[in-house]
Amino acid sequence: MCWAGRMVLGTFSIWLVLVHAAAACDFGPFPYRATGIVCRMTKPAALLLNQETAQVIQAAFRNAKFPNITGERSMRLLGRVAYGLSNIQVNDLSIERSEVELKEDNAIHIAIKNVTALFKGTLTYGYAGAWFLQLFHSVDFEIESSIDLQLRTKLTCQKDQVVPDASDCYLTFHKLTLHLQGDKQPGWLKQLFTDFISFTLKLVLKREVCKEINAVAQTLTNFVLDLAANFVQDKDIVVDISLASDPVIKASYIESHHKGLVLYGNSSSVLSDSVFSPSLLTESRMLYFWFSEHSLGSLASAAFLDGRLVLNLTGEKLQELFEMEDTEVQRKAVQMIFQGTSYNDSVAKVWSLTQPQISLQAEGAVVRSLVAVEVSILPAGEEPLVALYLEKEIMVTIQATYAEKKLILQPVDSRLVLWSLKMFKCAADPSGKDPSIQSFLQNMILVAGIPEVTSSIGSALTSLMNSKRLDLFDIINPEIITRKGYVIVQLDFGFPSHLLLNFFETSL
Repeated sequence: MCWAGRMVLGTFSIWLVLVHAAAACDFGPFPYRATGIVCRMTKPAALLLNQETAQVIQAAFRNAKFPNITGERSMRLLGRVAYGLSNIQVNDLSIERSEVELKEDNAIHIAIKNVTALFKGTLTYGYAGAWFLQLFHSVDFEIESSIDLQLRTKLTCQKDQVVPDASDCYLTFHKLTLHLQGDKQPGWLKQLFTDFISFTLKLVLKREVCKEINAVAQTLTNFVLDLAANFVQDKDIVVDISLASDPVIKASYIESHHKGLVLYGNSSSVLSDSVFSPSLLTESRMLYFWFSEHSLGSLASAAFLDGRLVLNLTGEKLQELFEMEDTEVQRKAVQMIFQGTSYNDSVAKVWSLTQPQISLQAEGAVVRSLVAVEVSILPAGEEPLVALYLEKEIMVTIQATYAEKKLILQPVDSRLVLWSLKMFKCAADPSGKDPSIQSFLQNMILVAGIPEVTSSIGSALTSLMNSKRLDLFDIINPEIITRKGYVIVQLDFGFPSHLLLNFFETSL
């Protein structure tokens, strides 16, 4: 999802993956009211991502389809001279450096300095002399070039999605030298053609290279938007990351605002009054994600409706849960519940009976829900026997961290909201009057049950995010900070070069 991380390839398209920025669209007088998710990327991230620009520019040169160049000129004594350059290809491309600037005109300015390239092809020429002597020749040629590129990529908005416009592209030639048949020394033929071919060649190179850069930007955008769309969707649960308000481009960061609504089945959550303000985010880290309480709560509700908030425990996990302490009360309770049945022949099911209510506070995410626990014994060849069933309303405060490519959910304050059980059935105690069992179960839920459930949810979310390839990112010192009504994830990162390679392998 947006809050787990996005990807971008090449400076002008990298922005589109990580922040989905766009140019000005009309969102009304209250720009942040419908904002559920915000992404901010700062200048240090831009400088890091700009290092990958070379590969994108190289791809643009490599994939440019240079047309045959033809022309003619009248020469004294020689008469009319016609020429054609064909089979033009690019070799030995290198880039000295590139620079990026964020401009407060919804544009990203990129200066690519000293692109050296060797163009190869075939030169065919012919002329009719004053004595009607006709000669036609074909020779191989090489053109050494040194070029600067200036790109001003505008970010436009179409149907609440990002569309880059990199057509504002300029090439400045510092060097354009023609060599024929490998001859590095000036000659009359080289001198003849160099002067009047150079101008035409410059126009063709500019047109085709700039056209290809714009095409690569469009292709990259489609590629990364597809990645982003896949990242924020899992089966029937979808997060709407279309734009909620105008993006902001400052000299030190670029920021985009998204609806963050959760779509499930035929229904959608509704957010009408967001608490987001740009002052909530700083500029000390490379990448920020801001999530509203509404967006996270809607995700939890969708997970509940989709039947995902269910946990089954068997074998060793079940044993760890019920034997958390070795006391007489524990041994008595286990004997009464399991009646001597092996843990391997039993199963405990834990699930949420109501949609979880999430409240974000400075202490963490406060989750409240009515939870059911059912322990069943599985006799061989017989129907399962429900040995225990209970319902408890639980409130737990959870703090989240991300380390070693794992999301860790840690309960820091757990309470059984209603100390009396909502419902309690035990096959060994039909009357429900044995206080030792209820006391043991209450302690087990608080001490072992809640930590086990939160750990399992963290593991499930980690697996889900890694299935979207988040584990391939180099995420540096991530921090998850909760505040009243929202949570901020801030981090530094290393460029995911695997995505760039994947793009070039599959898209170009």
